[in-house]
Order: sequence, then structure tokens, then C-alpha cells
Amino acid sequence: MAKVKVATDWLAACAGCHMSLLDIDERIVQLLEAVEFTSSPVTDLKHPPEDGVTVGILTGAISNTHNVEVAKRMRERCKILIAVGDCATFGGIVASRNLVGTEAALKRAYLEAESVVDGVIPDSPELGMPLDVVTGVDKVVKVDLFIPGCPPSADALFYALSELLAGRMPVILPPEHFKYD
Repeated sequence: MAKVKVATDWLAACAGCHMSLLDIDERIVQLLEAVEFTSSPVTDLKHPPEDGVTVGILTGAISNTHNVEVAKRMRERCKILIAVGDCATFGGIVASRNLVGTEAALKRAYLEAESVVDGVIPDSPELGMPLDVVTGVDKVVKVDLFIPGCPPSADALFYALSELLAGRMPVILPPEHFKYD
């Protein structure tokens, strides 16, 4: 039986949600019997294969134009898209920028912060352009499953992946899987 292909990527976020995925610990060996991780931000292959995957996992908020491109590419190349973590689900801590506006946030971070010396706001074509509003992934592409948490527990991620492997869509995870550490 062919393995289910899974790709992951991160947007505007810390690495906490991916660390939670790794916190599945020895159960990841059980998953690897049925799953092939094709790409992730922590492997050499960064993008989901052009021929697609069954499950795409995105962590992080939509904060800039690069995030939009990554989310759209993942959506185009996966059958089931999972938004993992509060940032991917709601915008999370990254969306606190919305309270002051992008320009003010960039100015404070790169020009006015107490630790800044000769600050410059980054402006390179290699960087995504900041969006006016930080959002969750579903504001840009269709999301099939949300797993909130900051980060979501390894148990919640394992539960969701196990349900998908069993051919079931975990629409609403049991509350015991939502923990805020």
C-alpha cells in the first residue's frame, strides 16, 4: 500500500508548531509506516511536490506576500489542508501587529527599539512585502481542518493525523486535545 504523502510549511510564526509535531516522539515511527513526509521547513526539500500530496500542513499567520504565495502553493498541491496553531487559525501573536498598524510596527521594531543602533527597515525584493492586516490561513485559501493551540499539543496533532489515516476527517477535535502551555 502506498504511503500517504504529507507536506508541511510555515508562514509567519515561531517554530513551535513544528516542534510540537516532532514531540509526537516515538509515535512518529508509527506514522512513518503509513506516511511519507515529502517536504518541510526543516528538511532539504522545502516545497510540496508538483504532483501533489494528500495532506498539507501550514503553521503560522498570513503576514506578507511571501506567506500568501506559500499558502496558495500548498493549497494547490494538497487534497486536505490543515491549519496548525493559533497563528494559522486566528493570526495568533503575529496579528498583534494589527493593533498598531504595519508601518508603526516596523518603525518600532527596526528603528525605535532600545537595542537598535543605526536601524533600517528591511526592504528587499527577496522579502515578502508586509500586508496591511495579519490573518489566519483561511482568509487566503480554503482550510479543511483547524488545530488551534500555541502550540497545539503533540497528542492533538497525532490524533488528527491518525484520524486522517483511518479515512476520517476530524472536524472538531475533543477539547482535551486543546491545551495552552
